[in-house]
Amino acid sequence: MPLSSESARDLIILEQIEQDPDATQASLATRLGVAVGTVNWHLKRLIAKGYIKVRRVERRKLRYLITPEGMALRTRLTLDYIRDSFHLYRKVRAQAQEIIGKVRQEGYHAVRLEGEGEVAEVCRLTCLEQGLTLVDNGHAPVIRVQNLTIQLEIPNEAADEY
Repeated sequence: MPLSSESARDLIILEQIEQDPDATQASLATRLGVAVGTVNWHLKRLIAKGYIKVRRVERRKLRYLITPEGMALRTRLTLDYIRDSFHLYRKVRAQAQEIIGKVRQEGYHAVRLEGEGEVAEVCRLTCLEQGLTLVDNGHAPVIRVQNLTIQLEIPNEAADEY
């Protein structure tokens, strides 16, 4: 099961507090890309569960400390994140290899790759590993990557030179 957004936010909060115990709710909110109220809710929940302790260092300044239980949670969430990342990597590789098989079946030895990001990079490396040439020519089959979707578009022309 993939890491939920709540768990992902907890992990980021725990990591940020570990790096900077004087982090403010506003700085945590900016890092997470959420409202300060959302960070406040997460912090209250983590404090109530005993993962974080809070100390007042000045009248309006708080310091957050991760408890041993919080460190254990951070470790578990990190391992979950790594497991999920490897699962996604294997899934993308399998899809790319399946598409490469279709490209070869159609008689092509080169493809054009469209898209950016980690999924496109995995596709690019898989193509190179499988001996496919990456070209910019508009007549080669196109492997199109958009978010987590990988699609193949094969031209209607014969596979003469590609």
